[in-house]
Amino acid sequence: MKKLFILAISLGVCLFSFGQKKEEIVVAKDGSGNFTSVQAAFDHIAADNKTPVTIFVKKGIYKEKLHLTTTKNFVTLIGADSAKTVLSFDDHTGKISPSGATIGTSTSFSFLINADNFTARNISFQNDAGYNAGQAVAVHINGDKAAFYNCRFLGNQDVLLTNNKDSREYFKNCYIEGTTDFIFGAATAWFDHCTIYCKRDSHITAASTPQDHPYGYVFYDCKIWGAPDVTGADLGRPWRDYACVAFIHCYLDKVIKPAGWSNWHNTNRDQTARYAEYKDYGPGADPSGRVAWSHQLTKQQAENYTIKNVLSGWIPANK
Repeated sequence: MKKLFILAISLGVCLFSFGQKKEEIVVAKDGSGNFTSVQAAFDHIAADNKTPVTIFVKKGIYKEKLHLTTTKNFVTLIGADSAKTVLSFDDHTGKISPSGATIGTSTSFSFLINADNFTARNISFQNDAGYNAGQAVAVHINGDKAAFYNCRFLGNQDVLLTNNKDSREYFKNCYIEGTTDFIFGAATAWFDHCTIYCKRDSHITAASTPQDHPYGYVFYDCKIWGAPDVTGADLGRPWRDYACVAFIHCYLDKVIKPAGWSNWHNTNRDQTARYAEYKDYGPGADPSGRVAWSHQLTKQQAENYTIKNVLSGWIPANK
């Protein structure tokens, strides 16, 4: 795959895989690819696309507000380097858009993914509106079966919006940072060996899982840590009544406060929120100080947390 990527980058041409036509596009700011912007590559994809399209993105910071529409499925976005290929924008709540509309949380995105079967590898998604800008989403996902590998999600408040209750999402070896509610929404998502970085004493997740969904967010074998001055962050607070979040086999640094969770100052939500842990470890993992309405899973309960069960039969690629 690496040789194919190098060849595609150097030639800037469309390649073909054996048996099935597969379009491949190169994006490069210096003009050495097929397009100089990622949105131009998205726009090039045929409406109602049903065949795989791979977009290779060369190193650089691409300042674009991106939208992958519902008609452009089966797209894979591959960066040259996760730290040096950055898709970024700076919208935030309260800002006035070019159309004259006031931007809200859901429209503050740097990248909106409405398509199904989207995959990203080795790339950074950023909202650089600033530390005090308020809600400023880097990635807003509505499509089903979205998978991210070795990607970075950068910003402050409300960084990763997993919006659609019918969306299934998978994150492997990803880095996600933020200040408040920086992973939030109604989707079902599995975070596999990810690094979660707290930039201040606040809340990591704000799930709004529907009542009839047995799973919401699952963090499996992840590392939770943060800035040196952070000592009072929590694992989540319920955006809606039946928020569902589990941390399993995760390292919890001292950034996590003993109570572990927050009820969003709403005592009714702590009667319905579904917050669980299983065999977490580290200085922030002591279960003795946890809020009484969170749960430590039994071995039998934890065994039900498989990718297949959580993602309703979808098993994304493991690497």
